[in-house]
Amino acid sequence: MSLERPAGDIWVFGYGSLMWRPNFPHAETQPARLHGYHRALCIYSTSYRGTYEVPGLVFGLDRGGSCHGLAFRVADRDADEVMGYLYEREMINHVYRPKWLSATTSAGPVNAYTFVADTSNEQYTGKLDEAETVKLVLQGCGISGTCIEYLQNTLAHLEELGIHDRTLARIVGLARQVDS
Repeated sequence: MSLERPAGDIWVFGYGSLMWRPNFPHAETQPARLHGYHRALCIYSTSYRGTYEVPGLVFGLDRGGSCHGLAFRVADRDADEVMGYLYEREMINHVYRPKWLSATTSAGPVNAYTFVADTSNEQYTGKLDEAETVKLVLQGCGISGTCIEYLQNTLAHLEELGIHDRTLARIVGLARQVDS
């Protein structure tokens, strides 16, 4: 199942829908930066934002670079339940690997529970060109809604935090042009 956890409160790093829909109790939220991984549309979505027949795309933490997101502090009393919930939510198709990674907050580094893309999984896309990315974003619709809504919500939340993700903004802009 999920990884062992350290004693006491834990931190969770969110970089996609966890930022705007965490759905778990947390005592504190801090902007955070994770080094060694970047936010990428690198996972074919066959459940939440697509189907096996018509896949969409969702974010994964892919190797290299860094990623701005949010760190959520979860009280010790809630930590086991939150980790179980996150494992169930994120591991629906086993396209991620749960990990403890160091993230930097304004208060200093924290050891955060997060999920990175499993590059050996068949749903890992690798780097796609813009045309293929936009096509998958526009066609993706699953049990949690459309891909474009997912991208727009993530982009809006990042902008509210003062985080500028040029790649995401470009993909959303291109999708809007094609869709209009």
